[in-house]
Amino acid sequence: MSNTNVPTTKQLHKFGGSSLADPECYRRVVSILKNYSHSDDLIVVSAAGKTTNRLINFLDALNKDGRVAHEHLQALRKFQLDLVEALIEGDDAEALRVQLADEFSTLGEQVAPLTEAQKAAVLGHGEVWSSRLLAALLRQHDLPAVAQDARAFLRAEFGAQPEVDRAQSYSLIKSTLAQHAHHRVVITGFMAQNSEGETVLLGRNGSDYSATVIGALAEVASVTIWSDVAGVYSADPRVVSDACLLPLLRLDEASELARLAAPVLHSRTLQPVAQSTMDLNLRCSYLPESGSTRIERVLASGRGAKIITSLEEVLLIELSFGNGHDFERAKAEVLNGLKRAQLEPLAFEAQADQSRLRLAYTPEIASGTLNELQDMAIEAEIKLKEGYAMLAAVGAGVTKNANHCFGFYQQLKHAPVEFFCEADSGLSLAAVLRRSDVMPMVKSVHTQLFQAQKRVAVALCGKGNIGSSWLELFKQQKPELEKRRGMSFDLVAVVDSQSYWFDENGLDELTVLERYKDEAVAHEGDRWLKQIAALHGYDEAVVLDVTASSVLAQKYVSIAEHGVHLISANKVAGSAPSADYHRVQDAFAKTSRHWLYNATVGAGLPINHTVRDLRESGDDIVALSGIFSGTLSWLFQQFDGSVPFAELVDLAWQQGLTEPDPRSDLDGSDVMRKLVILARESGLDIEPDSVVVESLVPEALQELTLDGFFEQSGLLSELLQERLDKAQREDKVLRYVARLDRFGKARVGIEALSKEHALANLLPCDNIFAIESKWYKDNPLVIRGPGAGREVTAGAIQSDLNLISSFF
Repeated sequence: MSNTNVPTTKQLHKFGGSSLADPECYRRVVSILKNYSHSDDLIVVSAAGKTTNRLINFLDALNKDGRVAHEHLQALRKFQLDLVEALIEGDDAEALRVQLADEFSTLGEQVAPLTEAQKAAVLGHGEVWSSRLLAALLRQHDLPAVAQDARAFLRAEFGAQPEVDRAQSYSLIKSTLAQHAHHRVVITGFMAQNSEGETVLLGRNGSDYSATVIGALAEVASVTIWSDVAGVYSADPRVVSDACLLPLLRLDEASELARLAAPVLHSRTLQPVAQSTMDLNLRCSYLPESGSTRIERVLASGRGAKIITSLEEVLLIELSFGNGHDFERAKAEVLNGLKRAQLEPLAFEAQADQSRLRLAYTPEIASGTLNELQDMAIEAEIKLKEGYAMLAAVGAGVTKNANHCFGFYQQLKHAPVEFFCEADSGLSLAAVLRRSDVMPMVKSVHTQLFQAQKRVAVALCGKGNIGSSWLELFKQQKPELEKRRGMSFDLVAVVDSQSYWFDENGLDELTVLERYKDEAVAHEGDRWLKQIAALHGYDEAVVLDVTASSVLAQKYVSIAEHGVHLISANKVAGSAPSADYHRVQDAFAKTSRHWLYNATVGAGLPINHTVRDLRESGDDIVALSGIFSGTLSWLFQQFDGSVPFAELVDLAWQQGLTEPDPRSDLDGSDVMRKLVILARESGLDIEPDSVVVESLVPEALQELTLDGFFEQSGLLSELLQERLDKAQREDKVLRYVARLDRFGKARVGIEALSKEHALANLLPCDNIFAIESKWYKDNPLVIRGPGAGREVTAGAIQSDLNLISSFF
């Protein structure tokens, strides 16, 4: 990806300590910023590697043994100097060494006991060092950058979980950033400053929180958190080997996952995202192209569980109320009070018959909750109990998905469950258990919920010849496909250029076209796509594009970003300029979606599959040739001079062998696109504008209406009759041939061939593809068969639907 593809809107990139652990990590971050950022972007950094832990060890030792404290400080000093030595050269390196020497000298003069503000100032050094070092390294790579201490503009006061005062901070950050125009600003994470000028640390996940706060204050378009994982998975991939990366996650689902203390997200990090319009992305700095998770705002209903998460250590706070209390009222007061204090339990159980309320918490939060309950003066006996764990299924609609609820309870029916809890939001279903090994349970629940029979939603774009044929075929083949794959397939939408009909309960394939005019509604942007992406009760969604629409082809990246698979008979994207083609490919790869397009070349012939198999088996394809258009194959097989060429075109058009405007076949662009697609599938680099194309449409006929074209098509007959007469004098026939030779020259156009030539002896409508490769050098591999007709193209679409379902 090059900088030319980076949008001009400002972004923020946050790098955690694991992404800055050593010199190689720093260089990798520079490479990421070269490829994924632009000159006005903001960068927030954590302390490098284990720097903060080392500073904590230094502070602990300062209270006990000055010699040990000195050793910790010297080891940390060596680590920071080694980073400078490995990464920075010249005057910048000397300047950094001088600053480090001064700061470590000051740290060495610290004497216990330190105040909380002094400790915070010590712990903040790690972020300052990271910011300074990365800014210098970026400048060394010709990327103008400046280090910036966040304490210059972030304001917060001490507290258990300090909150940034956004009203105070807004004007300060605006004036600060105005001083650094056209520079990447590398900002310290994790800390702010209070009204007394003291350092305030922002607590657990403070750097991620400060990144989204700064992003909201600076009004960036998106925040990307780069860490050592690519995003959110359906379960911990270290525990569940087939856990899959989720390319999209709803904001409310992410918030629920964070509330349940999943380590990949923290609820405070998400608060600024919820209160702004910016996007949030999670990516892996070690493998930037390995995919990502985008946190999106979607209001449509969810389909059920997406993630299985667990905690191995959970505490229960048990409140026992006296018999004279109104238990329901007391319960509501406790839960509402804890929610106001941002101490909502992970899960809870109300035992009304025993007037008892049990609340589940992580050990880090439990003590603060006990203090809050005491401050609330709750009239109840309060006990803290250890020895519990928790397992939860998270996803919008999970509590309403009967299959997922049943599967969850079924897998845990023999486990030592204390109680189950369904979130009021419907976003999670949790089980609190007596402590045991929860990892086998995570695996079994994941398998039960995500490997049961899947439901696949299918949307058809295009209801013309191919679309109507596919609907008939799909109706016939659906029972067999469902039996073969163990899945259900439902047609949920039909879309044309002006309108669409969507029904999440499914459409009847036999009557959908008859009722379409009465039921369809006008397009409203990408609403149809958003409805498909947000379908309730479906595990996968597939769009079928059987149009020739360039407008729809431009939506391919959006289709991928919405988490939807694509099967295409549309050749526009596959034969687009390389930059556009690769952008589509990358979009599907990054979201772990599939894009299949066998129907773009050879109709029902398995040409794309064959070429791909050759490549993946180790063969090298060097040349391609053949007759790639079933329409032009039929026309030239019939064209012997007895019937004018224009009349043959009219006949082919009436029989549905051509595009709605036959000039789309005659101008050679369709053959050119097929040659480009097949060449790329072969691993050969080719641009569409490098193909020499001979159009059969005279210039005088190009701009006419369709009726005008047929009225004046005698001109087409005259020109081609001259070519035929010349060929027949040489005892040859005319064929429209595509060629890509071993020297990279590509051409499509009319050739005069001997009657014995392999390309001259085809059945009407047949395609033929000759593949020359390392293995098929002297005797090319030849594939031939019907290459036109609505039925065979519909069959190719159905074949791809069968293939894509094998990946689910």
